[in-house]
Amino acid sequence: MAKSKVKGGGTKKVCLPAAKVRSMSKAEREAVVRAKRSAASSGKYKRSSKSNVKGARKKGATLRDWFEKENWINVATGAPCGASRKKKKKR
Repeated sequence: MAKSKVKGGGTKKVCLPAAKVRSMSKAEREAVVRAKRSAASSGKYKRSSKSNVKGARKKGATLRDWFEKENWINVATGAPCGASRKKKKKR
């Protein structure tokens, strides 16, 4: 049997700074989420560059500042980015 390269499943989560998400229209938010989900389902890690979001980072901010000082939320759910989606079982 020949070896084949296995595609990894990409992540479906889309996180952006909360201020940017609030300023986006519903159609813009849905377009970004749809692009990320379609990329993930085809095994890609990144969404297409056609769905890039302009104006998410303040002018002059370093990349480290941008990640540490912004309030990142999940575009699809509105929950804080990195929050667990699984519900804990009650004992």
